[in-house]
Amino acid sequence: MATNGSTMLEPLRQGLPPLDPSAVSSAASCALPARFEAVRDARQFTRRTLDQWDLGDRFDDVCLVVSELVTNALRHAVPGTPRTPGQDAPVRLHLMRWTERLVCAVRDPSNDSPVAREADDFSAESGRGLFLVDSFCDSWGWHPLAGTLSGKVVWALFRLQPAD
Repeated sequence: MATNGSTMLEPLRQGLPPLDPSAVSSAASCALPARFEAVRDARQFTRRTLDQWDLGDRFDDVCLVVSELVTNALRHAVPGTPRTPGQDAPVRLHLMRWTERLVCAVRDPSNDSPVAREADDFSAESGRGLFLVDSFCDSWGWHPLAGTLSGKVVWALFRLQPAD
């Protein structure tokens, strides 16, 4: 990711013990093309990464959240965003692990904030993704990118059980 870790993780410090970006024990990232098949690619990348980190038992919850965040980025942030040749992929998935936390972050080119629907608005055909994200992770949020990058990062945090 082109932003530094402390810029991206600043919102994660709100209400939680500090997360030191230099203390990330594992990190992985992948670029995702602007097509809906990328959601499948994101799930496969997440599966491989969590298996490598011995976190396969968290796959179902993490995968659901990753799927929703990537789908939202593709559906709401990518359409109509002009791209120049040689520009980085419009969406990137980042997975970062600390001893007792896992963060999934999806970067997209839109400056618009994500909008969560009310929990009781289930008659709508879409728009429940952030409600699901909120239900399956321990916290989530977003923030605009700084510096020369435009867009935002939407993140979800999962607390992990300490190793025995």
